[in-house]
Amino acid sequence: MVDTAPAPGAGTDAPLPDRSVVPAVWSRITNLVVDHGEGSWLVTPDGQRYLDYTSGIGVTNTGHAHPRVVAAIQAQAAKLLHGQQNIVYHEPGLRLYERLAHLLPGGPWSAFLSNSGAEAVEAAVKLARIATGRPAMIAFRYGFHGRTAQAMALTAAKDVYRGAFEPLPGSVYHAAYPYCYRAAGGAHDPSACTCDWEAQLDLLFHQLVYPGKVAGIIVEPVIGEGGYIVPPPGFLPRLRELTRQHGILLIADEVQTGFGRTGELFAVRHWDVEPDILVMAKGIASGLPLSGILARSDLMAKLGPGSHGGTYGGNVVACAAALATLDVIEEEGLVANARERGAQLLSGLRSIAASHRGVGDVRGLGLMVAVELVRPGEGDGRVPDPDLTRRIQQACFDRGLLVLTAGTYVNVIRIIPPLVTTPDEVDRALRILAEALNAAGA
Repeated sequence: MVDTAPAPGAGTDAPLPDRSVVPAVWSRITNLVVDHGEGSWLVTPDGQRYLDYTSGIGVTNTGHAHPRVVAAIQAQAAKLLHGQQNIVYHEPGLRLYERLAHLLPGGPWSAFLSNSGAEAVEAAVKLARIATGRPAMIAFRYGFHGRTAQAMALTAAKDVYRGAFEPLPGSVYHAAYPYCYRAAGGAHDPSACTCDWEAQLDLLFHQLVYPGKVAGIIVEPVIGEGGYIVPPPGFLPRLRELTRQHGILLIADEVQTGFGRTGELFAVRHWDVEPDILVMAKGIASGLPLSGILARSDLMAKLGPGSHGGTYGGNVVACAAALATLDVIEEEGLVANARERGAQLLSGLRSIAASHRGVGDVRGLGLMVAVELVRPGEGDGRVPDPDLTRRIQQACFDRGLLVLTAGTYVNVIRIIPPLVTTPDEVDRALRILAEALNAAGA
């Protein structure tokens, strides 16, 4: 007989276990214990409130515990928790598959559902290889695509993500991404980009891999973990031309940029670019684990029955949450709010930065905003300053604002508010950021 008695101290009134039960592999930015969330805020058991401009790393686009999403989860959980896709159909899944297929112009599109961003990237790579019959993949420097083996091989954002795990899957090549602030010839405005990314891609084709052997090129429309780098206006349209020229599939990794984050439902819409495959996760279900890909239907048909799958992909409760999330995004105007609040945040940060020599660059698109910190008196004035970055992050925390870091040298503050954030909350965050820059000596 199985012993089902509760573990010692497991009652709701018992003291919490020591935090050491969580392994140290989970690097931390705070030691907060959170009781609940509401909108843009996290609240501790003793009532302390923190303005959460991390959104759980870009996940809670509809804010914490949005009532409509919570209601959808509760209603579905009372009916069915798991209906495995190889075995049954369920209404939330059928409705979500249909809805996802109409989120992008062009197509026709088909969806495949999985659990995490890395899983969705793996699905995209498998599809690209089987659809083209080609072996190689190209990704970009500064890009982040996940922590499973294939996704790590594509990742080049930071050494910690892959450095200890060689050997990684082969036939992956990394191209230069147009990082205008860090261009070899000096920082310049992306609207007048002089980066040589196209020449470097052509050199890669001449030195390392035939373009006719490349199945797909995967790119974040706005670089995420690598530093919130917004590309110059001509980059994605030209990349689309080049991939078509060589018969290479273009894969847009919208795990962090998707579902309204940048002021469009998907970031590729800023440049009217139609990828062959689009990877989605994070903001799709307001915090429940769900991810997937959208692909042209002719490509998706190349995956034969049983050639890909997963036990939990398209979980019925997560699908219900995703449907409610899409309703909230559409009916509450969150994409427009991301554009408006993002413009407010960028304008405020640029004004603040003018009096801080340690701020090298302020950039962003929608509510995906970054401040890059440097040592202005060293080298060419663009030497990364990760120590200053950490001090600013801590000073924000001390004042009740949660922000994240990013960048290869961890010298970027990234600001990712929920898309429900208000003008007053943005003003509050700007005041705290100004105080934090002063306190940290920027």
